[in-house]
Amino acid sequence: MFAAYAAHTDFADPLKGLELGERPDPEAPPGWTTVTVRAASLNHHDLWSLRGVGLAEEKLPMILGCDAAGVDEDGNEVVVHSVIGGGDHGTEPRSILTERYQGTFAQRVAVPRANLLRKPAGLSFEEAACLPTAWLTAYRMLFTNAGVRPGDSVLVQGAGGGVATAAIVLGSAAGLRVYATSRDAAKRARAVELGALEAYEPGARLPHRVDAVIETVGAATWSHSIKCLRRGGTLVISGATSGDRPAHAELTRIFFLELRVVGSTMGSLGELEALLAFCAVKGVRPVIDEVLPLDRAREGFERMAAGGLFGKVVLKP
Repeated sequence: MFAAYAAHTDFADPLKGLELGERPDPEAPPGWTTVTVRAASLNHHDLWSLRGVGLAEEKLPMILGCDAAGVDEDGNEVVVHSVIGGGDHGTEPRSILTERYQGTFAQRVAVPRANLLRKPAGLSFEEAACLPTAWLTAYRMLFTNAGVRPGDSVLVQGAGGGVATAAIVLGSAAGLRVYATSRDAAKRARAVELGALEAYEPGARLPHRVDAVIETVGAATWSHSIKCLRRGGTLVISGATSGDRPAHAELTRIFFLELRVVGSTMGSLGELEALLAFCAVKGVRPVIDEVLPLDRAREGFERMAAGGLFGKVVLKP
């Protein structure tokens, strides 16, 4: 079958290891099944895999891709939860597709049966394929780890990234007062269109301190994020695309104002089910930057690496 895969890894030049071509059909062990992929979406996780982060040399070649929506062996339209093992599915150590198991950038993918959820009829395959990583991460950050409620205020750093875009849309739909930042004026305008009350340049002073900050940028925005929180507020971090060593950790402010800093990674099967229901009931739809055929996957990777996206790139086998 045709697939996009990591043939080797290179931290400095990750796209050197990306290849497109034929790979063996997946084999489903007991308790697993095969899904025919109708759509899959790109995540920064795929670039990190090509850098060799979380992907061991002995696992190569590895088909990339965490997210997928497709059709199972019984003809059901399904969404794939990409977390394998851990608390949801037995005692096996938790991993994400493409770390230990072949991913979704292919015509077919093998996954545990327990990892499949029915796709809501109102969501297209392309839209549903955006949800299991970036949108699920944002859902967990907002509603599980930040614990915000309708009427609360939230700052989302780095509008345009997959998780940040999802947080703006989900937060607005849930009745939060959402503020956003971006270096790009067009992205700031788009953030407001999607529901942010205001969008600012990074580091700008907000109208008031917020209840929570959704942080995926890391070092470049860390100090600003901490300074924007009210006493007792919560910063939830799920990524550090600008680096994980901020020049100013703001430790004094953190303990003096009794701030909470919470790490967040992906989300559970139950949270994905809740996210699917939320999208169906509220009419929320993922923001898609571009849909490409799988044989043009390299273009999508290049655009994501360059940082020019607003929303998700979706690949169609």
